[in-house]
Amino acid sequence: MWILLAFLSAALLGCYDVFKKTSLKDNAVLPVLMINTVVCALFFVPLIVQSFVAADGVMPVGDMRTHGFVFVKSIIVLSSWVCGYFAMKHLPLTIVGPINATRPVMTLVGALLIFGERLNLWQWAGVVLALVSIYLLSCSSKREGIRFAHNRWVVFLVAAAILGATSGLYDKHLLSPEEMGGLGLDSMFVQGWYNVYQALLMTIVILSIWLPIRRKSTPFQWRWSILFISLFLTAADMAYFYALSEPGAMISVVSMVRRSSVVVSFLFGAFYFREKNLRAKAFDLVLIMLGMLCLYIGTTS
Repeated sequence: MWILLAFLSAALLGCYDVFKKTSLKDNAVLPVLMINTVVCALFFVPLIVQSFVAADGVMPVGDMRTHGFVFVKSIIVLSSWVCGYFAMKHLPLTIVGPINATRPVMTLVGALLIFGERLNLWQWAGVVLALVSIYLLSCSSKREGIRFAHNRWVVFLVAAAILGATSGLYDKHLLSPEEMGGLGLDSMFVQGWYNVYQALLMTIVILSIWLPIRRKSTPFQWRWSILFISLFLTAADMAYFYALSEPGAMISVVSMVRRSSVVVSFLFGAFYFREKNLRAKAFDLVLIMLGMLCLYIGTTS
């Protein structure tokens, strides 16, 4: 069941990337991110209030210790989002998606070192195919004048990927049962409160950083697509957290499958945003999907 939830999360993430790219084009980044975090938090405020006023709430109240762990997660995720949003604004969607596919590879290394997870031959084949596709993408991107080693937005995207992988490993620790070395936290509790803490942190960022310099930077434009960022992200995260809470779920595989969201974002980048150099990128995409297939076979066999 957890592998199917991972694929559902991937499809929703692809739509999330499309609405994010639409919202950020020629727009101020930080206000878009703040609206996203606030709307995501509002989805969970009724459940949080219920947990305090009703004995049978859908999520626990939590103590200071558990809230501290979730607050750390909110800092990691928000840092990843800030880097990723700026990169998304300045890079083609057909490059952002495949580069984000490196996140599961980073997560895999952490899972091997920290949680002792082991992959079978099919799963290793999927990882290798993903790595090869990223290398080929770096070569083909030079035709668009994007050199990975000298482009600061690529650096931002890599930083976002590293922080995202760190968040994935941290999620495994938060959600795994205590008998397996985790904290055994409720998935709805983690998702609800980390969104609330992100909204509070982002409010501080807006008031202290963006407002004083807003007249000197790109102006903010309201677009309805901004609301869809929050909608699809929340749904994708719900599927993701439930996948990780399933017995036997492997964070390395869940994270890799979620990167198949690149299919949705790639198609929109090609046909809606009319991005360039599609033939070479399409070949890279095929390698990534073959990698996803190998992972699926290795997980279900």
